[in-house]
Amino acid sequence: WDETHFGKMGSYYINRTFFFDVHPPLGKMLIGLAGYLSGYDGTFPFQKPGDRYEQHNYVGMRGVRFYRLFCAFLGSCLVPFAYLTVLELSKSLPAALLTAFILIFDTGCITLSQYILLDPILMFFLMGAVLSMVKCNSCADRPFSISWWFWLSLTGVNLAGAMGVKFVGLFVVLFVGLNTIYDLWDLLGNLSLSLVMFGKHLLARVLCLILLPLCLYTAMFAVHFTVLNKSGPGDGFFSSAFQSQLIGNNLHNVSIPE
Repeated sequence: WDETHFGKMGSYYINRTFFFDVHPPLGKMLIGLAGYLSGYDGTFPFQKPGDRYEQHNYVGMRGVRFYRLFCAFLGSCLVPFAYLTVLELSKSLPAALLTAFILIFDTGCITLSQYILLDPILMFFLMGAVLSMVKCNSCADRPFSISWWFWLSLTGVNLAGAMGVKFVGLFVVLFVGLNTIYDLWDLLGNLSLSLVMFGKHLLARVLCLILLPLCLYTAMFAVHFTVLNKSGPGDGFFSSAFQSQLIGNNLHNVSIPE
């Protein structure tokens, strides 16, 4: 059922048809982009679960034949992400390998990763955020180095990605936020660190973990509203003034009083 739901929204992006959904747009935009780049033309109706795709090129979105494509590729990335995270935290190769093997043979993870769903995309950004945070923590003895900035910025990018797919991504924002608060509190208690240097640490985290994710999250909606410029099933959720901007709407280019 969910593949029918999100596959249809991928088609909406390809056809530039406006729709409304409870989730933020990033996941569906990426599904549509994967379909577009792999040759899918957005014509499959996605009317009910179980409909055969026949001649429609769906593999780019789902990844059944070209298994490394998109949803399947992002799902496969969870294994090295988990491996690297546990290895960084425990410094134990057996523990990291055990974690990777558990994920490789997890039926739920395999199943979620082979369909057109938001879940593998969400998990990719969730685990990416945790891995980036852990890597940034490992660079604590080299603050403001290139690697430190890279992992801190990548954490912010992954936070924006997690929020942009589903609002449940806010839980990883909370997790990274608590880690950041603990880190800053520890720095504040370091008497050998000047207040100026502490201010730089605070500013760096505000820039990379608050402002950067917010800018990226806002940019997702800017792209969403720019791409979806044709009338569709989501028109009625918005004002008449907004509907007048949609091509094919009954109110298109009509002058609307303030």
